[in-house]
Amino acid sequence: MDNSHRFEHFRTQVQPALESKLAEFQLLGIDSVTEKELWDFLIKKKWKKIKDEMKLYEIIQEILSVKASDYISFATIEEYKSTEFSFKDEDELKELLK
Repeated sequence: MDNSHRFEHFRTQVQPALESKLAEFQLLGIDSVTEKELWDFLIKKKWKKIKDEMKLYEIIQEILSVKASDYISFATIEEYKSTEFSFKDEDELKELLK
């Protein structure tokens, strides 16, 4: 079974649009986003449910329309999902819930 996204073959073609969006993020003070992280956002969030086949220009339009706030929200939720909380004892949990 192929685990790659169906737009993966467009990645090299849309790289200038990805770089442009990352440059925009940098102007807004968001310096830590990588091209891979932006691409993952697009695949997991924007293109999660695509009904029809999209054209190259539509994919580029989707990339350029990403809002910084949407990406930050997505990244925050993904970080919460990946973080495991462990408490050594019940007292730590009670302290947190005060």
